[in-house]
Amino acid sequence: MAENDITDPAPAARPPLIDIGINLAHDSYDADRDAVIARAAAAGVVQLVVTGSSAASSRTAISLSRQHPHRLFATAGVHPHHAADLTPDVLAELRELTLEPQAVAVGECGLDYYRDYSPRAAQRDAFHRQLELAARCGKPVFLHQRDAHDDFIAVLREHWPALAGGVAHCFTGGARELECYLELGLAIGITGWICDERRGAHLLELVRRIPADRLLLETDGPYLLPRDLGAKPSSRRNEPVYLPHIAAVVARARGEPVEALARASTEATRRLFRIPEIDSRNIF
Repeated sequence: MAENDITDPAPAARPPLIDIGINLAHDSYDADRDAVIARAAAAGVVQLVVTGSSAASSRTAISLSRQHPHRLFATAGVHPHHAADLTPDVLAELRELTLEPQAVAVGECGLDYYRDYSPRAAQRDAFHRQLELAARCGKPVFLHQRDAHDDFIAVLREHWPALAGGVAHCFTGGARELECYLELGLAIGITGWICDERRGAHLLELVRRIPADRLLLETDGPYLLPRDLGAKPSSRRNEPVYLPHIAAVVARARGEPVEALARASTEATRRLFRIPEIDSRNIF
């Protein structure tokens, strides 16, 4: 393939992908969760990181990862929407969950001043507690931020020297936020938001600024179904089978072959989360 050829090859010809953020514990997957995992593998998305966003979903994420070793991994944390629920007992439970071998990150944690479902003081306190937890267990952080950049980066900078890295999950911000995150050392998670011409067009330029070794890919399913899919699914539910489409959009925006993007993203994901390569015999 020529160096400037950015056509999307067949899944079998493409390096494997890893979806770093899939809310597989969501009840929308209850009826066909195994089929979702199988469709992902058939599309070349060979491993998934299941997001924990509450005590309950973190438990489920760990449980699912145990049922599908080698293929599924998990995060354990409390989303800022649920920050007020981070009691000492819940924090103690999270501490135990993060020690599980299948737990590869602490989170989803951070700040969300757009919804303010939890008081901002409670959000900041929960963020501090989870960053401390990540430092103790030596695992990276899976981060959420919306309309709270200044407070978010101030808290993160305080803890950063003790942390084992992290990713700005579902990045949708502007140039100022991106440069700040890159300067700090974060990886950047890109979702199907980039496929939304109404809200995500600015990301087509910004993804060119992300170093290849810090650009990670995710669906954030069941949310953020790419708007520009050629064949519209009957459901608005997003799932990992669409990650190759997101990868192709990102590759075109960066002006590089999708194989190069997939390879770099997968290598960066394995390095950050310490996810081993999967034996082809374990894909199905």
